Amino acid sequence: MTDVSLLPRFDPTDPALLDDPYPIYAALRAAGPLSRGAPGQWVVHRYDDVRAALRDRRLGAEFPARYQEISAGTGPSFSFRRRMVLNLDPPEHTRIVRMMSKSVYSNLSHDGIRVLVDDLLEHALDRGELDAMADLALPLASTVMCELIGIPQIDRDQLRQRVLDLGAAFIPYVPPERRDAVDETVTWLRGYLSELLRQRQRDRRDDLLSNMAQLQADGAELTDEEAVDHAAFLSFAGFETTVNLIAAGCSLLAGDPDSWRLLRADPALVPGAVEEMLRYESPIQMTGRFVREPVEVGGRTLRAGRMVLLLLASANHDESRFPEPGRFVVDRDPNPHLGFGGGAHVCLGAQLARVEARTLFGRLVERVAELGQPGPLERDRRPVFRGIRRAPVVVRPA
Repeated sequence: MTDVSLLPRFDPTDPALLDDPYPIYAALRAAGPLSRGAPGQWVVHRYDDVRAALRDRRLGAEFPARYQEISAGTGPSFSFRRRMVLNLDPPEHTRIVRMMSKSVYSNLSHDGIRVLVDDLLEHALDRGELDAMADLALPLASTVMCELIGIPQIDRDQLRQRVLDLGAAFIPYVPPERRDAVDETVTWLRGYLSELLRQRQRDRRDDLLSNMAQLQADGAELTDEEAVDHAAFLSFAGFETTVNLIAAGCSLLAGDPDSWRLLRADPALVPGAVEEMLRYESPIQMTGRFVREPVEVGGRTLRAGRMVLLLLASANHDESRFPEPGRFVVDRDPNPHLGFGGGAHVCLGAQLARVEARTLFGRLVERVAELGQPGPLERDRRPVFRGIRRAPVVVRPA
């Protein structure tokens, strides 16, 4: 067995990783199936190992309270992280997912998304240029999410900023100097959504909070605190992945005229192109698991009590699974990527992100003859997420 001290070390905050993670991932895969992370942490980076780990029940998503205290402190964000469906194991995870999924997708309007996309594109086409993040991704994803949850129009700008700020609660380790700000964001969201839930308990509407209120009235095991925290979680989970997927996709196509022409010639390729965007530039780069029972990964037995970091984006660029993984191929088939994770904890916002992205790119290929890239993509350099700040694109109407 290889000496642990000889294994490479992975640092999710390495500036080089935040700039361009893929050469680092390739080096890790070439070195072996495992690397070292923080103390007591293993890192998995090859496709077959990551995929198997995502489905292994010996690896849980629910971490001990002490781990969460070290990661986020003991303020409001601590209890928020402990309650998030992302960090729960069955049967609690199963119970919450069933209620959340029913509440979300019963209110999802494909026609409404199409109308919103057309309105956003109309303004962009008039100008001939746009920032795919600010002009398309953010307003589309935030409007859809606010409609689903039931956020009044007057409050949406403020809520969108709070949801963006909430992203810090999802990173593995929140620096002590940032914890007060994260706690303040969680407290504000809880107060706002609690009041809105109380309104829906008195007056039902066609939205997620009303569905939760109805579930409570029907005797479901769902406290007000759970409903509020899961609404706050969904406001982020159904937003963060979608905005970065759309902005990255626009930038990829703007810089690849051949792929753009291929999509315009055959719009039926759009759903597959969205999957390739998720593989090529995975919005969620990694996810964590807690070793509940000893488990073998990459020829090494990992002891209970250890943490495992699964590099989804590295798995999605594994040469053993994806031919030419560093090339963006809009008609790649098959494409069994892990962009949304896998197993029981597949991303709750996956279906929503796909619907929004497929609708937007479907309308884009119909209404735009040419895409161009007038300037470089600007990254939001955070661990875990492959975020974007600005994605400039020029357009010529069809």
